[in-house]
Amino acid sequence: MGILSRTSYVIRSKINSLLNRTEDPTETLDYSYEQMRDQLQEVKRGIADLTTQKKRLEMQKRRLEENVEKHNDQARTAVRQDREDLARRALEKKKTKMNQIEDLERQVSELQSQQDSLIDQKNELQTRIEEFRTKKETMKARYEAAEASSTVSEAMTATGEEFEDVGRAIERAEEQTEDMEARSAALDELHETGAFDDVLSDKDQIDRELEDLSTGSGVEAELDTLKSEMGEGESTTEAEAATESESETEAETGSEPEPANDADVDVDSDIDDAEIDSELAELQDEENA
Repeated sequence: MGILSRTSYVIRSKINSLLNRTEDPTETLDYSYEQMRDQLQEVKRGIADLTTQKKRLEMQKRRLEENVEKHNDQARTAVRQDREDLARRALEKKKTKMNQIEDLERQVSELQSQQDSLIDQKNELQTRIEEFRTKKETMKARYEAAEASSTVSEAMTATGEEFEDVGRAIERAEEQTEDMEARSAALDELHETGAFDDVLSDKDQIDRELEDLSTGSGVEAELDTLKSEMGEGESTTEAEAATESESETEAETGSEPEPANDADVDVDSDIDDAEIDSELAELQDEENA
C-alpha cells in the first residue's frame, strides 16, 4: 500500500469515526424516510408521464383508424365511378395507415406493460415505506427511551462528561476552600506568635515586648502617684475640717477649753468623729453633685 493510498485510507477512517460520533440515529431515520418518499414521488411522476405518452399514442391511433375508414370510403367511391387509379391510391393510403396503427398498437402495448410494472413497483415501494415508517417510529421511541435512561444513569452515577466536569469543579472548589482555610489559620497563628514583623516598623518582637512592659510600668507608676495624691488630699481635708471645728467651738464658748476628765474626752472625741463624718459626707455629696 502506497503512501497516498494509506493517507487516503486514514483520512476516510477518521472522517467515518467522526461521522459515527456526530450521527443522530433519529435524524438518519427521518432522512431515509424522506428519501424513500421522494423515490415514491418520482415513481408516481414516471407513471403519470408514461400514461400521458400512452394516451397520446391512443389518440393518434384513433385518428389513423378514422383515416382508414375515410380511405376505404374513397376507394369504394372511385370504383363506382370507374376510377381504379384513384381507388388504388386510396387503398395504398389505407394500407399505410393500417401499418401505422399496428405500430402504434405495439407501442401502446409496451407502454401499458411498463405502466403496469411501474404501478406494481409503486405499490411495493409504498408498502415498504409504510413498514419503514412504522419501524422508524419504533426505533426512534426506543432510541429516545435509551437516551433518556442513559442520561439518568449518568446523572445518578456522575459518569457523563458534563457531570464529570461538575464533579471536578466541586473537587477543585473544595481543595481551594481547604487551602484558603489552612492559610488563614496559619496566618492567624503566626500573627499571634509574632512571627511576622511589622513591615512599617524597624522594631522586632523583643523591642515591642519591652515597650509593652515599659508602658505597663509607666501606667502602674502613674496610678500609684494618683493614689498617693488622692490619699494626701483626703488627709489634709480631714485636718482642716478638724481645725475649723475646734475654732468654731472656741468661738461659741468664748474661753479656752478646760481640761476634762477621761470620760469627757471620750465624749468630745465621739462628737468630733461624728462632725468629721458629717462634713466628709457633705464633701462627698458636693463632689458627686
